[in-house]
Amino acid sequence: MSGGREDSIRLSGCVEVCVFVHVSGGGVCSHQLSVCLVKRIQEKVCVTHTLPISYRLVSVSELTSRQHLACVSNLSWSTNQQRAWAKEAELSLPGYRALPRVSLLLIGCLREGRDGEWRLTDASGSVRCECLSPSPQWQNRPVFLPHWNYIPHNASGQEQEAGGYVELIGSPVLLCPGPEPGLADSPGGGAGLSRAVVVREAARLLLNRTRGQRVSVCGLVGSVCPLLVVSGTTFFCFSLTDGSHRLPVLVKDSSRLWWSQCVCVGQSVSVTALRVCVLRGWRGNNILCVTERSEIHPDYTHTHYTHTDSQSDTPTPLMMSHVDECECEEAEPEQDTVQSALRMKRSQVISYQGTVTEVVSEGAGLYVIDRKVGLCLAYQPTLRRTMRAGDSVELHHVHFLYRPCPDFSPSMLCTCLRSSIRVTAFSRVERSSPDSSCPGDGVLPRLLLEKNLGVSEYLWTCHLSSQLANSLVPSVLKQQCVCVLSWTLMERVWKGRGGQRGWRDIYSEMLDEPHTCPLTQYSVDSTVHQYISVSDLTQSLQSDCWSSVSLTSLLPPGGSSLTRSQINAALAWSCRTVTSDPQNNHQTGDRLRQRPLLLVGVLELPSQTSEQTLQLRDGTGAVACVVTETSEGEEGGQRAAFNTAWIGCLVCVQQFTMVTERFIQSDFPSYQHLDQDKYITHKHCRVYLQFSLDHLHILSPSVAMVTHLRQKREESAGGATGSKRTLEEVETEGGQTAGKKRRREEGPDSSHSDSSVAMTTGTVGGDSRPCVSMVIRVEKKEGVAWRNTGAWLNEGEAGLTLCFSVRAAVIGPVVSWGRDPKNRPMTERETETEREDKVVLVFSGVSARWSPLLHPGSFYRLITADTQDPTNLIGCGVSGQGGVELHTVSTLQVRPDWRFHTLTRPLLLHTYRQALSPTLLSVSELWDCRSELVCFQALVSDRINLNDRTSDSTGAHTGVRLTVCDQTGRSLQVYLDLSHTPYPPGLLPGNTLLLSDFQRRLSRTGSVYCSYLPVSSITVISLGDTSAVRPPAPMMHLGLWAVSREQRCIVGQVKGHVVCFLFLQLQWSCSLCGSLYMQSCSSLQCRSTSSVFQSKAKLVIDDGTGEAHVWFAGALVRPLLGLADSQWEGLQRALRVRGHIRAYPGGRSLVCDSDDSLLHFLLCVCSSDVVCRQLSLTCRKHNNPRSEEMKRFSRGERDFMTRMTRPLQLTCLHINTD
Repeated sequence: MSGGREDSIRLSGCVEVCVFVHVSGGGVCSHQLSVCLVKRIQEKVCVTHTLPISYRLVSVSELTSRQHLACVSNLSWSTNQQRAWAKEAELSLPGYRALPRVSLLLIGCLREGRDGEWRLTDASGSVRCECLSPSPQWQNRPVFLPHWNYIPHNASGQEQEAGGYVELIGSPVLLCPGPEPGLADSPGGGAGLSRAVVVREAARLLLNRTRGQRVSVCGLVGSVCPLLVVSGTTFFCFSLTDGSHRLPVLVKDSSRLWWSQCVCVGQSVSVTALRVCVLRGWRGNNILCVTERSEIHPDYTHTHYTHTDSQSDTPTPLMMSHVDECECEEAEPEQDTVQSALRMKRSQVISYQGTVTEVVSEGAGLYVIDRKVGLCLAYQPTLRRTMRAGDSVELHHVHFLYRPCPDFSPSMLCTCLRSSIRVTAFSRVERSSPDSSCPGDGVLPRLLLEKNLGVSEYLWTCHLSSQLANSLVPSVLKQQCVCVLSWTLMERVWKGRGGQRGWRDIYSEMLDEPHTCPLTQYSVDSTVHQYISVSDLTQSLQSDCWSSVSLTSLLPPGGSSLTRSQINAALAWSCRTVTSDPQNNHQTGDRLRQRPLLLVGVLELPSQTSEQTLQLRDGTGAVACVVTETSEGEEGGQRAAFNTAWIGCLVCVQQFTMVTERFIQSDFPSYQHLDQDKYITHKHCRVYLQFSLDHLHILSPSVAMVTHLRQKREESAGGATGSKRTLEEVETEGGQTAGKKRRREEGPDSSHSDSSVAMTTGTVGGDSRPCVSMVIRVEKKEGVAWRNTGAWLNEGEAGLTLCFSVRAAVIGPVVSWGRDPKNRPMTERETETEREDKVVLVFSGVSARWSPLLHPGSFYRLITADTQDPTNLIGCGVSGQGGVELHTVSTLQVRPDWRFHTLTRPLLLHTYRQALSPTLLSVSELWDCRSELVCFQALVSDRINLNDRTSDSTGAHTGVRLTVCDQTGRSLQVYLDLSHTPYPPGLLPGNTLLLSDFQRRLSRTGSVYCSYLPVSSITVISLGDTSAVRPPAPMMHLGLWAVSREQRCIVGQVKGHVVCFLFLQLQWSCSLCGSLYMQSCSSLQCRSTSSVFQSKAKLVIDDGTGEAHVWFAGALVRPLLGLADSQWEGLQRALRVRGHIRAYPGGRSLVCDSDDSLLHFLLCVCSSDVVCRQLSLTCRKHNNPRSEEMKRFSRGERDFMTRMTRPLQLTCLHINTD
């Protein structure tokens, strides 16, 4: 007894220190409160003879100011119980830590706070208190909290309460007696309950409104709507039901808003002193409204209340704890995505209970329940207490959606304004650190409230925001810009998909029957764009490069008959192209991906000197890009990208082609060994993109792009006067624009500051540093090559440097500027010149990165900053002796910090249009051209590597042969020696190339071809589809093709009738040495055990104008003979032993006897109507310099010698099927 008395005295002093007497109210003295507290504590602890020494009382102000970590306090725990509790919590949520235990006691008074919240108050302050099932009897009562959690302020700024909040677990211990249960705290409460009516009777009162009438109603809670704030008024609604009738109740009295935490669906309550009022905005319907004298009594049962079994108009849904996806799939069968990509579906209203296992995004209101069901709370106001992983929740009247977004869980639960969310158990683990990838500032829900879009669009935007935060922040964008950028992309991608929605009617959404809301109907689109980062894209392409292909598929038709050298040559280079839209992919394997891809990044100059293309970069990596754009001239065709204003623009790429070039060094003995990787000595791949600037969407323009777009708007409006304005007017406009437009203040990436273009930084008004500039027109550009120049190398460095030069015309004088003019329109003083000077610009090292954007015929402003000295842009001439006339132009070495800006609308454009570009030839014109250096454009129809060496190491020789053609179908071959130049991407079948300064040469047979020179350059000017059909070869007449010198065509189409078969040979050959193979190789030096079956045939075809001898080989022989696959395989088996057979259907056989059955079979086949038929062939002409030959004829006893024209010799490339 003495120990208990001492404890009482000790606690009494603590209570007085904390001034709990002041907050208890009700006339409870300090001593009575102390004694009651000691008794309650002794009831809670496991040892009853003394008080817990480790615990101490803590005031609210001390808790909120000093406790910075989440914690839990439970007076009844032993050490073992606490350990078991923590272990169970951590096992249920792997990766989370259980709340640490503290030995603190909380005493205070529970009172109502602002907007319906509960607060624990003492004399030192108050803290928000979250309760699981609060009771009205707790209001204004001194309580002791034996078990509670404290969650401090969230550092990310999500919590509205700066000091954190207390989570009350279980019921508090009341420290003073209160009124009897079931009676109201105010006078007259019991009388109101005695006159309570059921819902059916109260529903009749709504039809006849009587002024001053008050009614008490009892029933089951059917729905509880969230708290809303409209025009400064906070309110919420709930409904009462008796199974057949539904009665809405409006609570807007500020002293009754705390009811929102006391009522829950399925609970029996009684509400007193309700009045009938008219709710404006809800079709003038009457509704019951809470008054100042209203009281609520939970768990109340009316004596005359009986539950009916009739079917309810709004039955309470069955509580679910899991969702069966299989049943959903059966109810919603998937249709063909091509025919039905976008479908509209209706949601189901259910109730659900589960545990939050993942917080996807607090700011966006996205969670995961039970590890498989998604939860979206964005269509409700933001919760006062954000849910944590581990919370057990109970959801009523929630919408179930199946696969609304392919980026989230198939099963989604979404809450509307009639849905209720109730936490049934607080989480026992700590809150994880805020994920920077999640939009945590609530921007997306606010935009959703303004735009009122569908849930599919919202979920897609949230996922995109998370992905962009990972790939663009902080190197490209700030975190605050991600949500707005995601919303902008969503509006563009979903344009025309989801349709427009009207404004939300909140009262109808909460109260109408049948229920309608934005979640009632939703769209399902399995083909919506899928965002992918640059690094994920490149890694996926590199991994799929080898896993998605078999070596046999890389061989041409009839690959099984190829020899060793032919197989390895065919495998040396191959290409795989995949478009961003899977519906446009012609390969079967590429159509397995159903969703088109979406890329976001910054267009930049190449970061590596070895790359000579633009690159698209985000925070994860960069990828090379072959870029074209539509010419703004009258012709409007495609050309290589030339506008430097695109550098630094943040763009969205929706239509692009992914290219993977494979390079293999191999030594496969035969076709049968292709499944053995040991014969591959080296392999690598190159990954890049192809797209047109016309298909880009600018998300954040560079400074130069702002100027370029403004000029285009002015021209389209008919008010283009920029070229006439003075510099002061332009600078003034730029300064005003800088104040109106928000720009990025930093470059895309600090790590690329040396290599990034300066125009991407600063304000729209331009860089304030002084500079000098001059305007040039590029006339000629040499190709980029490795040269030993020594320019811009550090001391002690040596080696090859990437270099190229540009010959340009200087339009005007060197002009000084107060700040960088960038690509603003030309001024009059930039064209004041008496004569046009020429200059050669030499680019080396870092400055060689400008090569992708400098093209003949374009105008550029060359700028050097931080100087006012015009001599920096005056080239150096060549000094000569007296009397010697020099025919050279000045040379200017381009420094790494100089910048080029494209001028799309220069002054005097029509004056210089005649000299914009050199004369371009077509392939047809090239045949008759006599120039040695030629510039021409052509379509690539075929490409092969000339050797097995494809590595990019120093000193390696890489040869490529391109077959190019024009629209007429005439073709020629171009030979490239890439040993001293960076590898040029884009040399693919289907692309159109501009080939400058190539050497036109004649072969020994008289055929025309072109070869690469050190000054040659290759530019991709138009992108094509590699699977598209190339222009057909021209139709040729055999008589004219044989004798005419004007039609110098090597490939053409011929149609004629087979006159006779001249020669047929079938043979098994050694795959290594090519010798005859009869069970073994016939060569003594070769002991190979692998063989290939080879076939060759020759026939005469006549088209009425002449005859030609046509050779067939390989896979073309079988369809020529009209044999089925089984017959062809039988021939191969029959020749296994003998090795070969030759047949001359035009005469006697020189090898086999006449009684050979196999020979007779072949002779019959060759002379049959199946072979001697009309054929349409694509052939290549043999250019034999011997046009005539001597031939002997015998007539009786005399021999005659005469000169005869050699018949036209052709090799069949393809048998056309008409």
